[in-house]
Amino acid sequence: MAINIEENKQEFLKIFADIKRDGADKLLEYIMSTDFFTAPASGRRHSNCEGGLCFHTLNVYRRLKKNVMQEYGENYAEKVSDETLAIVALLHDICKVNTYTTDYRNKKENGQWVQVPYYAYNNPLPYGHGEKSVYVVSAFIRLTREEAMAINWHMGPYDARAQGGSDLNDAFRKFPLAVLTFISDLEASFLDEVVND
Repeated sequence: MAINIEENKQEFLKIFADIKRDGADKLLEYIMSTDFFTAPASGRRHSNCEGGLCFHTLNVYRRLKKNVMQEYGENYAEKVSDETLAIVALLHDICKVNTYTTDYRNKKENGQWVQVPYYAYNNPLPYGHGEKSVYVVSAFIRLTREEAMAINWHMGPYDARAQGGSDLNDAFRKFPLAVLTFISDLEASFLDEVVND
């Protein structure tokens, strides 16, 4: 899958401009200092290619905006502002920056073993997934409770914490944006994106 990294970066920056909170400029400086625009979204699951993380983030943004508009209608911004949509969608996977490196594995092709590249995961801050994104973002801007919940629980039942019992049901019942973010992330990952083998 070929991704236009520069085009996606410009779209990201245009949407990010909706974030007007104190510290947003420092948050953007941080993002620009990372591999956010060139990193994969995953090692093996979805958008596992150069530029996949930003590509995935934009897909989640489009899905989330569509789902929020469908749920709340024309006046959706009375319930969920464009700034909140940008914060939640653009930053939900900020935990993945600087965690993937290119490595090589053996793969049989035409009866011969060859070395092929793949993305290895090496997390320098093993703080979880959604909770790590909340932690990183909160170092720069203040999140509303609903934004924090939406980012924190965007993996829904796929979050390792949900596997062993958690507060997921309560979070989903109390914070509808968390449900819509999970659905948007799921749709983007499985309907909009491909896996490179």
